[in-house]
Amino acid sequence: MSDDAILRARVDGADRLLSANAGFSAINERAGGAIGAVIAVPQWAALVRLARRLRILVSRAVTIADGDIDLDCWVTATPRDDGIQLAISPLRERAAWRPATLLSTLAPVVPPPGAEWVWETDGELRITQVPPGMGARYDFDATAALGAPLARLFTLEPASNGAMPLLEAMAERRDFDGQAATVRGRGVSVLLAGTVRLDAGGGFAGFVGGTFPAPVTPPAPPPAREPSMPASFNARLEQVLRGPLGRIIANADSINGGSEGPLDPHYSDYAADIASAGRHLLGLVDDLVDLEAIERDDFSTEADRLDLADIARRAAGLLAVRAADGGVSIDRSDLETPLPAIGEFRRTLQILVNLIGNAVRYSPRGATVWLRLQQDGDRAMLIVADQGKGIAVEDQERIFAKFERVDTSEAGGSGLGLYIARRLARAMGGDLTVDSAPGMGARFILSLPVG
Repeated sequence: MSDDAILRARVDGADRLLSANAGFSAINERAGGAIGAVIAVPQWAALVRLARRLRILVSRAVTIADGDIDLDCWVTATPRDDGIQLAISPLRERAAWRPATLLSTLAPVVPPPGAEWVWETDGELRITQVPPGMGARYDFDATAALGAPLARLFTLEPASNGAMPLLEAMAERRDFDGQAATVRGRGVSVLLAGTVRLDAGGGFAGFVGGTFPAPVTPPAPPPAREPSMPASFNARLEQVLRGPLGRIIANADSINGGSEGPLDPHYSDYAADIASAGRHLLGLVDDLVDLEAIERDDFSTEADRLDLADIARRAAGLLAVRAADGGVSIDRSDLETPLPAIGEFRRTLQILVNLIGNAVRYSPRGATVWLRLQQDGDRAMLIVADQGKGIAVEDQERIFAKFERVDTSEAGGSGLGLYIARRLARAMGGDLTVDSAPGMGARFILSLPVG
């Protein structure tokens, strides 16, 4: 692609367009924008805000609607001292797809009526819009919240029967209401409702949500009944998300691998991003299924006789390729001597894969992750130690809470992994703790009863 075909623009610190070449100006003007005004194409404006907030170059593939066509393009937003530099490479033009069966999904999404204030998320429940004035009222940075998980604003609370209306609505791609929550920072109790937003293919694309004052006197609980939500909810997750995501990942990997022949590098990178996002969502599905299981009153684990050294070797083997790709070595030299313990094999392996995977993810290239065995009285312990940036003392309990992460700006999981791992360890009669300090790495210690 010639340099002339690239759309270029410069934006100031308030998202106002300072200058642009002819191609950029034409599309921006058709969207209602002009030089000196805020960028009118929402997808471009969102990347500008993200690059400014993160203070790093952001490069993403986006699709915009330009009249009767959809334009696939690759957008690069580069922070400068005086604003943001935009470079946009058009990749493909195609007729906008609007099947008659999906016309209702393309209509404007109306927020829940009567809301005190309105927020919006994308398909990964990351915040795309929040009123700036609400930040001052509820003591949070509204600008910094953009792009952050919805859990940055709200702590979601389950209903008396364990149901989470927002998560059920996400799985079923429908509207929801009555989700109890607490505004972080102020501890104010609220109720959330949301109108689902679907993409052109009928897939989940986020919520336009509203926040309502929580009632002073809670309504009377519904009549007692046998809980049926967990099994049906898991079945819906399997049906609605697992199959389609598996096909998306397989097709994206095939495109990225060039199995059908040479491909423009932009498309290959786009396919890799799709596959990565699909795996992230599959991980979230697994976490939600485990969450439903461990929070049931009748949840229990098997009491098997285990060799903790053998399970640690297996977990390290499962993560060997990921560690090699990240330039991280896993030291297994202490795993030759068996260490008997009591617990459930599958759940213990799940805990160790989570701990070692986190250690690899947060270790710099060239670092080592150590696995060490230890027995202390009636406790068999496995220690996973890394050379990451460490965890402050005030954050060391918080990382084991539901949907919590120390730094949400870093690539990572859903904030459920350590919560689930500790619940599993305690269900097996053991525990999961951390010993760390900033700049000194972290040591996660899994203890189980000696076998």
